[in-house]
Amino acid sequence: MAGPFEALMAHERETQALGQVAGRLAWDQETVMPRGAAAQRAEEAAAMEAVLHARRLDPQVADWLDAAEEAAPDDEVVQASLREIRRAVERARKVPGPLAAALARVTALAQGAWAQARAEDDFAAFAPVLAEVLTLKREEGAALANGAEVYDALLQDYEPGASADGLEAMFGAMRPRLVALRETVASEAQTLDATFDEAAQLTLAREVAVAFGYDLTRGRIDRAVHPFSSGSGADVRITTRTDPRDPFNCLYSTIHETGHACYEQAVDPAFALGPLGRGVSMGVHESQSRIYENQLGRSRAFCGWLFGRMRERFGAFGVADEDEFYRVVNAVRAGFIRTEADEVQYNLHVLLRFDLERALIAGDLAPEDLEEAWNARFLADFGYPVPKASLGCLQDVHWSVGLFGYFPTYTLGNVYAGCLHAALRRDLPDLDAALAEGDPSPATAWLRERVQRHGALHEPREVITRACGAAPAEGPLLDYLEAKFGAL
Repeated sequence: MAGPFEALMAHERETQALGQVAGRLAWDQETVMPRGAAAQRAEEAAAMEAVLHARRLDPQVADWLDAAEEAAPDDEVVQASLREIRRAVERARKVPGPLAAALARVTALAQGAWAQARAEDDFAAFAPVLAEVLTLKREEGAALANGAEVYDALLQDYEPGASADGLEAMFGAMRPRLVALRETVASEAQTLDATFDEAAQLTLAREVAVAFGYDLTRGRIDRAVHPFSSGSGADVRITTRTDPRDPFNCLYSTIHETGHACYEQAVDPAFALGPLGRGVSMGVHESQSRIYENQLGRSRAFCGWLFGRMRERFGAFGVADEDEFYRVVNAVRAGFIRTEADEVQYNLHVLLRFDLERALIAGDLAPEDLEEAWNARFLADFGYPVPKASLGCLQDVHWSVGLFGYFPTYTLGNVYAGCLHAALRRDLPDLDAALAEGDPSPATAWLRERVQRHGALHEPREVITRACGAAPAEGPLLDYLEAKFGAL
């Protein structure tokens, strides 16, 4: 007869499998779902969430948890598994089932409404939908907070252990150095003035994804309005986008999502479809995507190889040599889109969103006033006005699908990536020789061993501390940025 831990894990395996099916519905909605299916998909998503919510609240789960904890107090894997299951159960207990289903239904509908409003540059059409999502997220946050800070409660879904005050202190320390660096290095560097075949972009993107370790026998690359990664274990999918005037959008979005996907593919197979069989937090997840994209993918060494591959694919495209290509890839210039921002200004985009979503959740900013608040803050931070909503408050999908508390993990991931990169370079002094051959495998193997294979075994900050030998801090990232862009 199976013991309590074995029974609990069998139940959890089925719950995780159903969660993967729910995730596949979301992937389908972003990629190939027919437009007219949105209302039905909302009902399907709500039904799946109701089933998952009920499974988490199965009375047997609590009994199994208590019995298993007493039976194996010194087993690291057992205790970490119990920690993660208990966290999910406690969350489910606090959030009523009808509210969880309503959120799944409303956000599925809101996603389509956001896409249409973005295409039409019509924030006013989206504002009532956002208000509905926000009302439900405030209700959920209040239930989770149980009298404590609502935004902190929402943060736990993405970065367990984080707090708004702690993030605000870190971000406040970063802002002056980022602003000073931007003012020092902002330039009118050359831009690409050519047309790049979109099919060829996708072919090169696949080649680059494989070079970074993405296993296409357990994944696939599709197009979407907003690039993302989905799934875990044996089915991890990514999306990208193409623009005939900007191949970097496709290439670096692909490298970024490959970082996320490789993390999920590298988790110890023994953890598959279990509570530890995924990335531990969005901050740690983002550290993988950002170090793949920036410290590795935008390095001088890798840019030299990529320049050669682009010449082979597209012919001459107006960039003279590898050094000029490196400057073009890393140019610091005016722009509106977070996902296309250079390393220097990227975090300023995130800090804007962090402050605005905190105000939305607190009720200090009404949904219908978001566009005006966004535009005013952007003008103050970046010095030029936002011309239309698709370049401003409608550019990201996150709020439409209820991901309040997600945005700060992007900058936290950059901080983690800065720490990991410093440790990686210390351990791999000859890395540039491999990168110059288009081979990031020494770095990705280091990350796989130090971070990715552990899944959710350790808490987020502990993952970075173990990998680097020191607690995470913003200093290594800022030092890296100042050194790189000061030289450029």
